[in-house]
Amino acid sequence: MTNVIMHGCNGKMGRTITALVEQDPEVTIVAGVDAFNQTSDTYPVYASLAEVKEQADAVIDFSNAAAVDALIDWCVAKQVPCVLCTTGLSEAQLQKVKEASGKVAILRSANMSLGVNLLLKLLKEAAATLSPAGFDIEIVEKHHNLKVDAPSGTAIALADSINEAMDEQFHYVYDRSSYRQKRDPKEIGISAVRGGTIVGDHDVIFAGEDEVVTFSHRAYSKAIFGKGAISAARFLAGKGAGMYDMADVIGS
Repeated sequence: MTNVIMHGCNGKMGRTITALVEQDPEVTIVAGVDAFNQTSDTYPVYASLAEVKEQADAVIDFSNAAAVDALIDWCVAKQVPCVLCTTGLSEAQLQKVKEASGKVAILRSANMSLGVNLLLKLLKEAAATLSPAGFDIEIVEKHHNLKVDAPSGTAIALADSINEAMDEQFHYVYDRSSYRQKRDPKEIGISAVRGGTIVGDHDVIFAGEDEVVTFSHRAYSKAIFGKGAISAARFLAGKGAGMYDMADVIGS
């Protein structure tokens, strides 16, 4: 049995994961943390991690960037592994996470779905073939109108996967409205759409002369992210210090 603390338990993803865990005989949420709503019918909820009394094998975090610093400090102090799913972290926070992974197990992924993590691998091969042939690369991501960060962490992860395969040749362009010039062949354009209740759509477009190759991923439910986070918590329980990702979970 894997005992989990749900950080951000009353947000949309927190509630989704709570419902999924109720159907999972191998995982139990022993406590939740939510700064804005300390209610739950299934486990105690605290306003901060400092108040948590229960012992846990891992923390699943779907909160917000403002809460991540305290989360990382707590996980290091208590030696509790962390599945870090919050996006929109600053460079300083990313550095803090990297340093903390030398002291405690942290699994960080911009997207917890199996499909997206497979796509990250496929894009490396596609970029290695299509970019040298002169194909331009654009990423378009779409999310619901309540998402506060843009572009999405997944869109950045997709771009980073391509860039890694191409020896970091590319720079990212998020807005072309401020200048008038021909497209740089070494740029990856990243566009964000916000509207309605879109769970998460990502298109990676390789546009060449007279042909276009598009890789697409559509999320129809937040449950796919919750299932991935639960699998990650099971994987991370008992692991030594280090930085892990969903590729480790998939390969385990």
